Amino acid sequence: MDGQQTENKGDINIEGNINGQFAIGNQITQTQSVQNVRAQITQADLQELHTLIEDLKQKVTSTASPEFKDKALERASELEEAIIAQKPDLNTMEYVRNWFVKYLPQLAGAVSAVVVHPIVGKLVEVSGEVIASEFKHKFGIP
Repeated sequence: MDGQQTENKGDINIEGNINGQFAIGNQITQTQSVQNVRAQITQADLQELHTLIEDLKQKVTSTASPEFKDKALERASELEEAIIAQKPDLNTMEYVRNWFVKYLPQLAGAVSAVVVHPIVGKLVEVSGEVIASEFKHKFGIP
């Protein structure tokens, strides 16, 4: 070690997940920038999503049989709520899509078109990598 001596002042043991910055050593400077990623979603984006849901509801109203119409409209509202939640509710999105596949298959394509719309992708993406990855896997998006 060319005459240099190191001093061991203790052991460091890290368990679990680290969410954020972490450093060990002397004279370390760290800077963290926190950005509100939800701010990347504009009112125009939310209005476009609302329009997509309203279009879906119109299709339900004109297509669904009376026995399923009310439930289908409820599912469409649930879909919108699941998408715009602070953390998009992928399980509800999947449930709604599967409900339409089972009970109103003629509208399943319209529901899937909402789920995979770029605005929905943007909302999911700003929620983080884990949710975005799960979203892609759950809905077969490359």
